[in-house]
Amino acid sequence: MKIAVCIKQVPDTANVKLDPETHTLKREGVESIVNPFDLFALEAALRIREAAGGEIVAITMGPPQAETVIKDAIGFGVDEGLLLSDRAFAGADTWATTAALAKAIESLDVDLVICGKQAVDGDTAQVGPGIAQRMGLPHVAFVKGFREIQDKHLVVERQMDDGYDVVEVPLPALLTVVREVGEPRPPSLKGKMRAKKYAVPMKGAVELGLGENEVGLAGSFTQVVKVFAPSHSGERRRLEGSEEEMGAQVIDALVDNQVIMLGS
Repeated sequence: MKIAVCIKQVPDTANVKLDPETHTLKREGVESIVNPFDLFALEAALRIREAAGGEIVAITMGPPQAETVIKDAIGFGVDEGLLLSDRAFAGADTWATTAALAKAIESLDVDLVICGKQAVDGDTAQVGPGIAQRMGLPHVAFVKGFREIQDKHLVVERQMDDGYDVVEVPLPALLTVVREVGEPRPPSLKGKMRAKKYAVPMKGAVELGLGENEVGLAGSFTQVVKVFAPSHSGERRRLEGSEEEMGAQVIDALVDNQVIMLGS
């Protein structure tokens, strides 16, 4: 089974700060890491390979320095990697991002695509399903476990608010996974040694067969206008009296703030 795992380089959210003048993220001096949710996608791929054999390819899209996350994936035990990097990709929203990733994955002829449920810097959870839509693949989101792994299909557990569903999905397919799928293993010494020597392959828009109007800002339908920290505001009011009196005060407050309306 050939598996593609989509990973992303993100700023370490523990150290993210906002520029008070530009209202954008300060990236200077902030460490970049593998998106934490993507580590669970890597772990899921490694477990499937252990059960069914095959090959794992890690794919990321970003500037040239994003090759470090590919090397990180190699350290965890991934077989190969691919970096999508091109100035034309700059400013891409999730629509334009999925255009590049889908083209790259199509060229690899994989049986399964695995993504983390979302990225911690954007939190849209749109890229995985977007790739599936572009490629015409069946997909299951929020996968928490595997019950059956076969050449032609998988049986997975999909996390829901009130439990989980058991879903059979034919291959090829795309999955997004949650942390319950398995705790990521540490990189091995052998993997780290291989990662140091690994030359990360790179492709741009031309190699993927994408025009300038399909990628980057030109290929995006949305743009981030401003990023800001929410202001903290609020007031406290102490209620006094009997239970009936305090209940009446709560209802009055809800009516005054138009949270509820009382009929005549």
